[in-house]
Amino acid sequence: MKILVDTSIWSLVLRRNQQSDYVEKLTDLILSSQVVMIGPIRQELLSGISSKKVYEDLKSRLEHFDDSPITKSDYETAAQYYNLCRSHGIQGSHVDFLICAVAVNNNLLIFTADKDFEYYAQHLPIRIYKG
Repeated sequence: MKILVDTSIWSLVLRRNQQSDYVEKLTDLILSSQVVMIGPIRQELLSGISSKKVYEDLKSRLEHFDDSPITKSDYETAAQYYNLCRSHGIQGSHVDFLICAVAVNNNLLIFTADKDFEYYAQHLPIRIYKG
């Protein structure tokens, strides 16, 4: 099973260098070639880094992962998910709903530390990776 790894997990593991269960779980997924990356997550990870050295180091680490294509259908599904969740009083970012759409449309699990995805899962057919 392929796993779409959310920005929150990458950030915990790569930027903050925290030793946690996330490090071990992500390492296992990488070693078993289960990790899926999309461009918007790559952009979120690389944005806001003021040090050129840190930016280049992170960019180099992420180069090992190809971006999975995002289709017109993914964007349309993301908009539907945004509208559906909003109608239930649940707010989220456009990137979050794109992650949900790509995951559903490609039969992927989502590995995240972001609790918002638990709210989305109440109304969307997403599956959260628990490890």
